[in-house]
Amino acid sequence: MADEEDDIILSELSDEELAEQMQDDLYDGLKDEIMEGVNIFLERGWAPYDILTKVLVAGMKTVGDDFRDGILFVPEVLLAANAMKGGMGILRPLLTETGAPKMGKMVVGTVKGDIHDIGKNLVGMMMEGAGFEVIDLGINTDVDQFLAAIDEHKPDILGMSALLTTTMTYMKVVIETLKEKGIRDDLFVIVGGAPLNEEFGEAIGADAYCKDAAIAVETAKRLVSQAA
Repeated sequence: MADEEDDIILSELSDEELAEQMQDDLYDGLKDEIMEGVNIFLERGWAPYDILTKVLVAGMKTVGDDFRDGILFVPEVLLAANAMKGGMGILRPLLTETGAPKMGKMVVGTVKGDIHDIGKNLVGMMMEGAGFEVIDLGINTDVDQFLAAIDEHKPDILGMSALLTTTMTYMKVVIETLKEKGIRDDLFVIVGGAPLNEEFGEAIGADAYCKDAAIAVETAKRLVSQAA
């Protein structure tokens, strides 16, 4: 927990300085400082949506970029994600109350046989920050779990993630099952993960392959806007 001296320093920073400090704290995985900063911005009259997009999501983009580029590693990303969750815990109910812009709904999961979820979690948080409602099915998600979530939540987008070459082919199983059920055209399918590429995405019939969280958000926005 930040001590009293830290409280005084944070609260005395200008808005611009506080935003920069929070992004540094997010990068360093300092959950208590992030929660404190969020509350300071709220006290100053900032809209929850602005705190999320201009401060937290911007900070997580740096984390995502550095993870992709091999500058940050899994333990650091987990700490940053946990700090982000602290801030989101305060903002999420407020965002609902204030009617923050809603872009659409997304079901996301790591496919059957795969237990890697760092990239998926980053995508989920970035998507939430962009105004999407995210239903995260977690890891080791089989086709029946995907189908049940699609039936229940009627998402605009299905996102699938894999980090293993042995599990990435399961994405095709899910897409083929969507076709068999006659619901493939009811939603967009985006895929991602280290071993994937654009050619693989096209080969299995996905609407898009996204190499990182920022591109996933841009792609999701574009697809939903085109369909509107």
